[in-house]
Amino acid sequence: MKKLFLILPLLIIFSCQKDKEEVDLILTNANIYTVDDSFSKAEAFAISEGKIISVGSQNDIESNYKSLDTINAEGKTIVPGFIDAHCHFLGLGFNQQAVDLFGTKSFEEVVKRVLDFQKERKNEFILGRGWDQNDWEEKKFPNKKLLDKLFPKTPIALTRIDGHAILCNQAALDLGKVTVNSKIDGGEVVVENGELTGVLIDNAEMLVMNHWPEPSRKDNVEALLAAQKICFDLGLTTVDDAGLGQESIEIIDSLQKSGDLKMRVYAMVSHSEKNLDYFLDKGIIKTDRLNVRSFKFYADGALGSRGAMLREPYSDKPGHLGLLVTDLETLNRSAERIANSDYQMNTHAIGDSANHAVLQTYNKVLKGKNDRRWRVEHAQIVSPEDFDLYKNVMPSIQPTHATSDMYWAKDRVGEERIKGAYAYKQLLEAYGKVALGTDFPVERVSPFLTFYAAVARQDLEKFPEGGFQMENGLTREETLKGMTIWAAYSNFEENEKGSIEVGKFADFIILDKDIMKVDAGEIPNIKVLKTVVGGEVQ
Repeated sequence: MKKLFLILPLLIIFSCQKDKEEVDLILTNANIYTVDDSFSKAEAFAISEGKIISVGSQNDIESNYKSLDTINAEGKTIVPGFIDAHCHFLGLGFNQQAVDLFGTKSFEEVVKRVLDFQKERKNEFILGRGWDQNDWEEKKFPNKKLLDKLFPKTPIALTRIDGHAILCNQAALDLGKVTVNSKIDGGEVVVENGELTGVLIDNAEMLVMNHWPEPSRKDNVEALLAAQKICFDLGLTTVDDAGLGQESIEIIDSLQKSGDLKMRVYAMVSHSEKNLDYFLDKGIIKTDRLNVRSFKFYADGALGSRGAMLREPYSDKPGHLGLLVTDLETLNRSAERIANSDYQMNTHAIGDSANHAVLQTYNKVLKGKNDRRWRVEHAQIVSPEDFDLYKNVMPSIQPTHATSDMYWAKDRVGEERIKGAYAYKQLLEAYGKVALGTDFPVERVSPFLTFYAAVARQDLEKFPEGGFQMENGLTREETLKGMTIWAAYSNFEENEKGSIEVGKFADFIILDKDIMKVDAGEIPNIKVLKTVVGGEVQ
């Protein structure tokens, strides 16, 4: 009889185990922000075949599921994998192969970094990126003379931080036969005292870069894998690459199919007539990791290089309105073509004039439909009367632009226009959702800086004091949604990612601090303990 009493509990336990469903992974003991419709919390979830099959309390999950693979989160915070709704993923990878000019405090420091780079690499052509004259004591565009002296035969092209201006030495300018008389629509060849300075703005960059050697397939592969590692380390599980050509997209697809590239990519196809013809004819390309269903256009340039198109002249450059990179006829004609397809149109617009032109075009061809989710990328300076035009147009914004630009933005646009700049809350109220990104490598990759800038409206030096125009800051809940479910929505992917819910990809990250409760000043220092894509730890 005694033996029977001893055996019965074991039989009951064994029976319960047998009744449990076998899954690939169980995660328990967690502080989970699901980001579902009610922004609910949970303690555990179960994963099978790369997707979430159950979310709930620890008791619920442990009572119903079993797995040989479990993660005990030890009370740590879990959120859906971050989605960067506007970045340059491939560009970030290529930056690892170029001279790093980010954070340089003078042109002399730029030149020193080029010298150090070339001493080690001995390249036949030199690329660099990241200089910003606004960070220098003398806040004016650089001149090529010193580069000409040091590198008379090696072509050099150094891209400004925003990608909208480059500094070339004479050897590079000679590739495109650039002279003081060279002209191009939507661009400017900067000339001073009748001489080339080497600075080419917006479309003028192509006068040289169209003659630059194309990177090899090996270069592309190395760049993509380098970018993936950086992004996974920071909790990004999907990236929206804002401008890719056909060949780059095909390389991404092949690497994903081979299993080398695990990152999910929403690809915006760079605008050209050739790309429009090819992809509109081919239709949407969709796999679990790749989504090609949008085109990337440029309406104007950047504010930092005074290429953003304004309705009234720049406050710090009288008579100058900026540059319209894509003429309105092309913009309208392309919008009509895309409106007749299932593709999305995503247009870079910084200045108030560019925003107005794009919004007018979108609203005209969309005829009041907001389910097309056409996006304005940046939406940086908006006239008061134009916020209403965002009712049917999705704002795709980058919070760290506000905190990076605040040192000089008011100088560019003046006291009145700055009120409609980086107006994230107004944009949210107009459309009901915002997609958040970084625009890396223009800004640093970290999504935690995005989160901090959206909420605190300050940079890491706590500037400006009290936060910039805090009425346009976002709450933590709005910010997390903008980096997950709303970003997924902007990509037509809200049914497969962006929240921790049954049926969705098991894309999530484990953080060392509670991003929703920790002191705001600690947000930039949060670390990612694990990044999981499709149930696989990366």
